[in-house]
Amino acid sequence: MNAFPPIGIGLRGAHYRAMLDTRPRIDWLEAHTENYLADGGWDLHVLQTLRADYPIALHGVGLGIGSVHGFSTEHVERIAALAERIEPLFISEHLCWGATAAGVLNELLPLPLNAATFALVAERVERIQDRLARPILLENVSTYLRFHGDTFSETELLAELARRTGCGVLLDVNNLYVNQCNHGEDAWRALDAFAPGMVRELHLAGHEVDGDVVVDHHGAAVAEPVWALYAQALRRFGPVPTLIEWDTNLPPLDTLLDEARKARDVAGEIGVDG
Repeated sequence: MNAFPPIGIGLRGAHYRAMLDTRPRIDWLEAHTENYLADGGWDLHVLQTLRADYPIALHGVGLGIGSVHGFSTEHVERIAALAERIEPLFISEHLCWGATAAGVLNELLPLPLNAATFALVAERVERIQDRLARPILLENVSTYLRFHGDTFSETELLAELARRTGCGVLLDVNNLYVNQCNHGEDAWRALDAFAPGMVRELHLAGHEVDGDVVVDHHGAAVAEPVWALYAQALRRFGPVPTLIEWDTNLPPLDTLLDEARKARDVAGEIGVDG
């Protein structure tokens, strides 16, 4: 039997009014966790209102799960409180670091891909999952450097974390492509690191080419090579929930909905087996 993956879009403040007024046909929404941690306010009101009509996933950018110093258990508690309000479809974070003892850097910074990172992140994931009483998803990030001492590829490390902790993988297809361009890695072979069932969400986004560097800026339509890689991911993993991300140069809501329809068309063309 063939089945389409559930297709969602990222919820952004510029689209609140259009979402509230039109309630477009979309399978689910994803919200950046840190925008909704306040106890009240317009953002949380919109999120709770839309939650009545759509499943909503929480996607964090501020936990810094791989930070040696500065990891905040208070932040985890605030995520837990929001999860109790929203009952999210997923709770996800990035495989990165972003804090020091002096404070949060507001960046998704690359980790050394080695045994020390594995041990640190595995312990953090288990602690977070115990508090949230549910598995979380970890996302691969776009990077502009690798470390000489790396002993894993990023997808290998994610797969090992999934095996050890029971967490899921949020596979960002655009990030795989960006890293292929910047590091000479094989994005198609990277998919082979994951066993069936590990990948529970896919992200699609745009990038820009700046000379010899490809930048993951979430400010353009999904590029054709990324659509091709997405099709391969669907062939391998089946109808995994898929999200269209767009964060900069934000277009009208209809543009995101058009990208979501294209994702559905790609799935239809390859006949995803559900």
